[in-house]
Amino acid sequence: MNVRPYKYLSPFIVFVLAWISLQASGWLSFLAVTYAFVCIPLLELFLKPDLSNFSVAEEEVAKRDKTYDAILYLVLPLQYFMLISFLFSMKQSDLSTVDKAGHIITMGLLCGVFGINVAHELGHRVNKWEQLMAKALLLTSLYTHFFIEHNKGHHKHVATHDDPSSARYNESIFAFYPRTLFFTYISAWKIANKECEKKGKSALSLHNEMLQLQLLQLAFVLIIFLLFGLIILLAYLLAAFMGMLLLECVNYIEHYGLSRSKSSSGLYERTMPHHSWNSNHIIGRLMLFELSRHSDHHYMASRKYQILRHHEHSMQMPTGYPGMMLLAHIPPLWFYIMNNRIKKETPAAPPLTA
Repeated sequence: MNVRPYKYLSPFIVFVLAWISLQASGWLSFLAVTYAFVCIPLLELFLKPDLSNFSVAEEEVAKRDKTYDAILYLVLPLQYFMLISFLFSMKQSDLSTVDKAGHIITMGLLCGVFGINVAHELGHRVNKWEQLMAKALLLTSLYTHFFIEHNKGHHKHVATHDDPSSARYNESIFAFYPRTLFFTYISAWKIANKECEKKGKSALSLHNEMLQLQLLQLAFVLIIFLLFGLIILLAYLLAAFMGMLLLECVNYIEHYGLSRSKSSSGLYERTMPHHSWNSNHIIGRLMLFELSRHSDHHYMASRKYQILRHHEHSMQMPTGYPGMMLLAHIPPLWFYIMNNRIKKETPAAPPLTA
């Protein structure tokens, strides 16, 4: 029996702690968030990154093992169960303002870690059912346009000025948030509209995938409003917005300041491992289903999460994703650490400036 896939059940610790948080009050309301953004960053300061890769034979075995896929599929029903649990938890009349804040932040964590992150992995699959699951997960974060823009925009334009998800050198995360949220959404509409034009269909018809997804989100929000009322709907919208910010914070740390060179013909070089920041810190890797091996993901987007590789010349973060996300929110310290790394390790291409 191959036990390797079961290490990816460890992210479900977050689901367990979130369930406790949603049933609790006081400091326990922040249990899942404390685990994600206090315990894990502290541990990863002392644990060495794991640079090992599968052998060719091991990679073939892992690629064919459906257990890895089944673990991802399990996220979908659990995410909706937790969303329903959150909505009912907010109906409790004895919750204090602090308790409600804990519940909202907990749901926001789930929206980012599972709603968007697992959808990101499934959205790269060619199987229509897996793509449908990706959209269903993104729906819990009201970020369905990510499916369009990420796959057809971000991967094409990453590390260039055409990509709203690539953070510029010396751009703080607080400046990055509004820019990426707005222009990513606009980019998704442009991509979907062009696809309709190519098919000879009107962009204002239901043939437009972006329009389909926006109507789906509106219906989803309306259902929550009708079943739970305005106050709980607003709490959910805040949680979903936090999930969006978590995703965009990840984008910020993954691509900060890195750029691709442009040839004299005006074409950008192929995306290589050194065009994304990478982290091999094992707890963050497991928690986010290997998202932090991001250099290989952009180099070979079709590669499944369980076989993503470490590349010797990829740009390395000083710690894991949870710690880097915290660091990003202290701009002077972030610039000091990351700008020095760019100056020391960056390839020939200059940093991606504003």
